[in-house]
Amino acid sequence: MGSQPAVLDRDGVDRALARLGAEHEAVETSLLALQDHAGRRLLEGAGLTGVTKERWAAADAAITRLWRYFDAYSGALGAARAIRERRRWPSREDLVELTDRLRGPGVLISGAGVEGVPLAERFSLAELVARMNELYASSLDVVVAADSVWSALPARIDLLSAELHRTRGLAHSVGVRPGEHPSGDDLEAITAELADLRARVIEDPLAFWRAVAGSSAPGGGRPDTARYDRAALALEDVRREVEAVLTVRQDSEQRLIGLRDVLSRADRTLAEARVARGEVLAKIAASEVPAVSGPPTALQEQLSAAAEYRRRAQWHRLSPLLESLEERAEEELRRARESLTAVTAPLAVRAELRGRLDAYRAKVARLGMAEDLLLMERYDTARRMLWSAPCDLRAAEQAVLRYQWAAAEALAPPQQQEQQQGQQEQRGPQDQQWPGLRQRDREWPDGPREGDA
Repeated sequence: MGSQPAVLDRDGVDRALARLGAEHEAVETSLLALQDHAGRRLLEGAGLTGVTKERWAAADAAITRLWRYFDAYSGALGAARAIRERRRWPSREDLVELTDRLRGPGVLISGAGVEGVPLAERFSLAELVARMNELYASSLDVVVAADSVWSALPARIDLLSAELHRTRGLAHSVGVRPGEHPSGDDLEAITAELADLRARVIEDPLAFWRAVAGSSAPGGGRPDTARYDRAALALEDVRREVEAVLTVRQDSEQRLIGLRDVLSRADRTLAEARVARGEVLAKIAASEVPAVSGPPTALQEQLSAAAEYRRRAQWHRLSPLLESLEERAEEELRRARESLTAVTAPLAVRAELRGRLDAYRAKVARLGMAEDLLLMERYDTARRMLWSAPCDLRAAEQAVLRYQWAAAEALAPPQQQEQQQGQQEQRGPQDQQWPGLRQRDREWPDGPREGDA
């Protein structure tokens, strides 16, 4: 057994009564605030399920027990105050009794009828205050957590549902419907998810509460918004898809006109390449000219399908088709331009040789050598080859080179002429070709190339 508490004097009794009175007032204020708390009223009237139902049942029993403890505390404190008020200067017997009431385990509380509580409990006033604080904190934690979830999530879910309703209306207006477009199916799934989420939040708010580790304050934590956040992100994805389809509806006509223009330019370029190929075959001898493909009929068919989608307002089908067509049409135009460049390359080589021949002749004339018989002969030979049809590019190239060498010899000093003559004799036929033209020969070898039709 513990030792008996020391008897308090009059001042000690008065100080103890004042402290206990202040604690009584604080507990009463807290209990009244808990009684009027919006979260507690909602918990009392809600059809709860799950973890909230279990925790609220325990918290409600704790609140009932808390009021019983408070009533016992109020009675014990009132009895002690009555003894102290008997006389101004309490007797020895009064001080002993007051000490026992204020510090001893003199408060007997019956617990009969309350599950999990002994039939009777005995406390000192200080122990009773500590016990009430403990019950109050655990009960308030449940009330505050549930109220925080109810204050945060249902309102946000309702706002998201309103946005969902607006998005669904826009989606239906552009043909994004369940079973016809993936985003339409997503909208149905989000609608069902928000309805289920709201019902779960109302019935079991504490299932959406995440307590903060180490927090001693009642309600220390935050609402768990993971499911809400996933639904919001999914709706944002659908909203962007619907806006993209709306954009297609607004500018589809201009995009279709642009596609027709690109494909028309590709057709004209291919037609030009086919005409140029015939001209090259007629004017250039011994040249393997690549074949030119026909117009892109598959793209034309898809373009017609896109126009039909627009006519029927099937914007969700038109959107991906336009994106694919725009990319493929640009690729077709690039391929047509490359085909034209490849077909007309021999004509470009002939034009290059013609320009080079005339440039050397102008240089020779400027230096007073235009009447040189050898130069005139070689110029006439090269010019006849370059301006005849069909033109043998390799022979014409050699003729231009011979004219170039003759001009260089005629204009060089005597010693340099002898040196150049020796270098020419050492060169073989393949060495007497321009590097640029040797590259051209590699591009158009004798015989057909693999892949040419």
